[in-house]
Amino acid sequence: MSHSFGIVIESLVAVLLVTTIGYCMLLNKRLKRLKADEHSLKATIGELITATEIAERAIGGLKHTVRDVNENLGNQLSAAAQLSQQLKTELAEGDHLFRRLTRIVAAARSPSEPEAAVAAPRTASAQSIAAAAQAFSERRRSSGLAA
Repeated sequence: MSHSFGIVIESLVAVLLVTTIGYCMLLNKRLKRLKADEHSLKATIGELITATEIAERAIGGLKHTVRDVNENLGNQLSAAAQLSQQLKTELAEGDHLFRRLTRIVAAARSPSEPEAAVAAPRTASAQSIAAAAQAFSERRRSSGLAA
């Protein structure tokens, strides 16, 4: 009985050793896969770091561009405001000149013309007003009263 008991124990040890060897082989395959995944993960992390550095440089460039654009836009807005003010002033002066020309044309009309003709300069075209002003200034020059 001790002999068969020894064989049973040794058989059991052999089965356990075979099971252990099989499990070690399985673990070895998994470790190899994990090692391969580690290498691909390191490569992915390296690519991610490179992409992050590129993005940081691009963001820095964009910030610089935004600063330049903001500065340029501020200067252009300032110039546009000045130009707008200048145009507003010139339009006011042009309106004042137009009103003066209208009064000159109305004053230059002969008294024999009907009242409707006096009101006509308000609706007359700019060319007719300019022609009337030119004629008025020529009359003034010929009589020596030009300013």
